[in-house]
Amino acid sequence: MNEQSLLKLSIGLTVMMAAFGIIIGFTSGSAAIMFDGVYALTDAFMTVISLLVARLITASAAPSPASGQKSKFMDRFSVGFWHLEPMVLGLNGSLLMGAAGVALVGAISSILDGGRVVDFGPAMIFASVATVVALSAGFFLRRANGEVKSGFVDLDAKAWFMTAGLTAALLVAFLVGYAIEGTQFAWLSPYVDPAVLALACVFILPTPIANVRQAVADILLVAPTELRDGVDVIAREIVAKYGFTAHRAYVAKVGRAKQIELFFIAPKTLPAKSLSEWDAIRDEIGARIGDEGPDRWLTIVFTADQEWAD
Repeated sequence: MNEQSLLKLSIGLTVMMAAFGIIIGFTSGSAAIMFDGVYALTDAFMTVISLLVARLITASAAPSPASGQKSKFMDRFSVGFWHLEPMVLGLNGSLLMGAAGVALVGAISSILDGGRVVDFGPAMIFASVATVVALSAGFFLRRANGEVKSGFVDLDAKAWFMTAGLTAALLVAFLVGYAIEGTQFAWLSPYVDPAVLALACVFILPTPIANVRQAVADILLVAPTELRDGVDVIAREIVAKYGFTAHRAYVAKVGRAKQIELFFIAPKTLPAKSLSEWDAIRDEIGARIGDEGPDRWLTIVFTADQEWAD
């Protein structure tokens, strides 16, 4: 399956589980299950956005039609849509953390107000089914993404594992709540639902931080150390091999794309070369950098004027 097929599958499962959760949340009186449903709907909405962005990136990287003319919309984004990917990933992680933060405040408020009464029967059924579905979806997406290598699918798999952790915690709590009904500990029963919701929110809150941090770095065009160092090593070797005086390297990672601009400064006394010879040097540099494909943006410039490189 490709990236878009995996995202479509995830969207369908998420919407079904969200609807299931909201219905059971209403009937059982569980705010924790309601949160699970709302959380899932938020994730589904962002997955739809991710799917649209993935389609745009794929379409923009595709070869031009035989006529050489692309749509006016595509033509207005001549450098592609890679920049949208970190924006969506960052927004997705921020929304998930925001939803967890709001739910945490609500859970604490409910505990201070004396908790809430929950029908544990339907709640346990939902938690059991949701845990199995979420774990299955998470493992399937993670395995499939081993070949696809999509940031969107990776974040979606993490979201499923977070959902599985939440629903598993709900199941344990509901089992405990059901077990203490009619016992001397029955007074604790109203606190089970808000307490487990609070714990789940504390668990969920930090999980998307790494994705948000990486998304911000991509948006700000922070050069990845490994990519920058690797390009510099190759460029220095090319400088020594062909008699250039220096080089300038500008690199960035924007979502799945690697953007590399290399300027080689040549002495004015360097013997003239034909265009095919310069192109052969470019081919050599491109082959050594690797990762050739639609997600690599590589520009190589040769100049005797340093101002063009700085």
